[in-house]
Amino acid sequence: MQRRTRRRRHGFTLIELLLVAGILAVLAAFAIPSLMGTAQKVNIDLARAGIGRNGPIAKGLKSYKWDIGRYPDSDEGLQALFVPKGQADSDNYNGPYMEGAYEELLDPWGNPYEFRSPGDMNEDGFDLWSWGPDRSNNDGKASSDDVKNWLEK
Repeated sequence: MQRRTRRRRHGFTLIELLLVAGILAVLAAFAIPSLMGTAQKVNIDLARAGIGRNGPIAKGLKSYKWDIGRYPDSDEGLQALFVPKGQADSDNYNGPYMEGAYEELLDPWGNPYEFRSPGDMNEDGFDLWSWGPDRSNNDGKASSDDVKNWLEK
């Protein structure tokens, strides 16, 4: 009596592997573009949170105004929020009003935030904005992708 031994198959065939790779490629073709759009939206939301009314930059500027009686002017810029207490010109200065270094204060695209005080758009306050995803100042004119602390008039 002869026993027939069946060979067990271990692993996958080349066709099975190619089929799975093809399915994964199709799924990735649909998923990657939607994830890229999500990343851009997250960066815009981060920039809005940073410069918004309750964002860390706005809070630092409000604390500065509370102590000094005014916002830093455009020449002083956001650097005024980082000056150590002993180096400030005013006795009322209780800063620094933000942690870290001014050079670290960048928008999600790696550019410095823009600041103007007194503001052109917020006349009683300050204008604070990021050039947004295109990283371009568009010859000094705002564009639709800019992230700003004011509403368009």
